[in-house]
Amino acid sequence: MSAEAAVAEGAAHQGPTAGEYIVHHLTHWQNQPMKGVIDFSVYNYDSIFWSVLLGVVGCFFLWRAAKGAHAGVPGRFQAAVELLVEFVDEQAKGIVHNAQSRKMVAPLALTVFVWIFLMNSMDFLPVDLLPKLWLLLSGGDEHHTYMRVVPTADLSVTLGMSVSVLLVCIYYNIKIKGLGHWIHELFSAPFGAKLGPINFLFQMIEFIAKTVSHGMRLFGNMYAGELVFMLIALMGSALAASTTGIMLPIAHIIAGSVWSIFHILIVGLQAFVFMMLTLVYVGQAHDAH
Repeated sequence: MSAEAAVAEGAAHQGPTAGEYIVHHLTHWQNQPMKGVIDFSVYNYDSIFWSVLLGVVGCFFLWRAAKGAHAGVPGRFQAAVELLVEFVDEQAKGIVHNAQSRKMVAPLALTVFVWIFLMNSMDFLPVDLLPKLWLLLSGGDEHHTYMRVVPTADLSVTLGMSVSVLLVCIYYNIKIKGLGHWIHELFSAPFGAKLGPINFLFQMIEFIAKTVSHGMRLFGNMYAGELVFMLIALMGSALAASTTGIMLPIAHIIAGSVWSIFHILIVGLQAFVFMMLTLVYVGQAHDAH
């Protein structure tokens, strides 16, 4: 065997570098590679699977809580759900003043909060747990089998949710104000009817900016959190490769614990922020200018 062949064989048996490990874990299971920055023909199967599954799980738990509710002393699960429902309802009452609209908006906000919280919580699982399990079940090649389990770290998911909120806002703009009055508002606010084209341009910029920032905020925080967990996991792999440094395992445990505790706040906070912005945008759709 030549020296070049021996080097190639040794590299094949060698584990991935830190960069290759991160890139592999940040790659989606897709139907085809993307052909550009925006490619609507590409589907991220892992994001679709986990988001739908967690949505079903969230709806199931809310259904179980509603089905098992009774007038007596509630159990811990019923009490927790009742506290959550009352909290979301109070937020909805303070922002959306139309009682008829709140019959749909409050359950929508509750669903959004629970769904995003569950999707964000997937970040608490060990980085390699579900990807390794998927590798064993699929029987695929280790280097070409991908599985990302945090749907909110996928920009297409978060922007899809923010676009859905935009459609809800358009619906309430038309329902509350009427189509003619809303179109008039697009051309007359905020600078008056004489500057109609400029008003319309500003309104479109506002709609686009709110929608993009709504989705990007959630995506950016969860993507960064996922990346930090991978870096902490790499500290553990460095410990396995070299046991000479006594501070490395201590730093690994401390970093993992501190970031996990901090990330609990991020998971809940980002779900709360997305829910509150949903209520604010829907509430703005009820306001006439």
